[in-house]
Amino acid sequence: MKVAKFGGTSLASAEQIKKVCQIIQADAQRKLIVVSAPGKRFKEDTKVTDLLINYVNACLADTEAEAIRDEIVSRFVEIGNGLQLAEAVTERIGAELHEQMRRKEGEAPARFLDRVKASGEDTCAKVVASYLQSLGVKASYVNPYEAGLLVTDEAGQAQVLPEAYARLKQLRERDEIVIFPGFFGYTEEGILVTFSRGGSDITGSILAAATEAELYENFTDVDSVYVVNPQLIDQPKEIKEITYREMRELSYSGFTVFHEEALLPAYRAGIPVCIKNTNNPAAPGTMIVAERASRDYHVTGIASDSGFCSIFVSKYLMNREIGFGRRLLQILEDEGLAYEHTPSGIDNISVILRKDGFTPEIQAKVIRRIKEELHAEDVEVTCDLALVMIVGEGMRRSVGTSARATSALAKAKVNLEMINQGSSEVSMMFGVKEVDAKRAVIALYEEFFGDETSL
Repeated sequence: MKVAKFGGTSLASAEQIKKVCQIIQADAQRKLIVVSAPGKRFKEDTKVTDLLINYVNACLADTEAEAIRDEIVSRFVEIGNGLQLAEAVTERIGAELHEQMRRKEGEAPARFLDRVKASGEDTCAKVVASYLQSLGVKASYVNPYEAGLLVTDEAGQAQVLPEAYARLKQLRERDEIVIFPGFFGYTEEGILVTFSRGGSDITGSILAAATEAELYENFTDVDSVYVVNPQLIDQPKEIKEITYREMRELSYSGFTVFHEEALLPAYRAGIPVCIKNTNNPAAPGTMIVAERASRDYHVTGIASDSGFCSIFVSKYLMNREIGFGRRLLQILEDEGLAYEHTPSGIDNISVILRKDGFTPEIQAKVIRRIKEELHAEDVEVTCDLALVMIVGEGMRRSVGTSARATSALAKAKVNLEMINQGSSEVSMMFGVKEVDAKRAVIALYEEFFGDETSL
């Protein structure tokens, strides 16, 4: 069997849902279908999940929320009418959506937000199941609680519990197509909790691992994964095959085609993942596998992400001081800050972290503590940084990759704030100013892919 997940753009309208259902019916092995909430119908449109968040915020602020609620309901009514669902079916689904969006007395804001956010996927799954049934297809909507998708009680950041896999495996025994809402699960106490944003990818990966699927298909709106963001490079090279590790590194660094946490369940179970296009299902897509055939290409992809800060700490003979790094990171932990990277020398260390939450007040406090508690000679904070990453399994077996990269960046007049080689030797990271990130990515693409064919 195959698990197939369809993203928001694939489900944005009645016409898109018709395409999805044709794809489902085209392969009898597609027995378990995970759906997202409807996405944008056009560039200026708003995703249903964003509307749901806006609705919750309006409710919590005691401002006008009815108009937003009516817009959300009308989106689903429009889809139902476009699919020519029976009026009674559309009314039932609409009534259930209204109930899901109603705030319960005494409900905590985080619980309310999770429950309402999840209603986009939940309602969409009911619509898709109802449409397949109207076509005479044996299909049914299955709620995650009924199926046993148990998660931790972390609002907006749920993690699947190990015992969920055995329960979810029973989905294999169903003799029908299962339509399963993505993005959320339930605690052992029956409380609905969502994964992080974009978490429908995570749901699909969990189900593929639990049911020991032959393949996990992730349908989106592009023919394949590209070596670089197509918004930066016109018609970039396509990637035909990529490893889990390479995809994980690229997803972390800004590739938005696949949720960065979603690969873990599939990776652990050894299940290949195929990224495919709902609007062009005949395209082969990109296969994500544990190991791929050796090839001459050193670099598989290039990605960038912005919104980082660097804390540079210098102290003579730092390398001789036992526990210095631990105490430095403890200061960050005390302030609720997670770090991303820690490139270091014998007398200095840099800590890279996201600038979200790293307010000027917290910056001042961290600098003061580092100077007072660690007796650092120099502490500098640099913000508005971007991380540009080149990724490729072949980099471990090649010579001169870093020289080519730094030379290309120098020619593009991009100043490097930091260089960090991943310990796995699958990635190489460059810290640059945010204003230089686009130029850096283009320069690296031209260096490594300027005259090559698809991978």
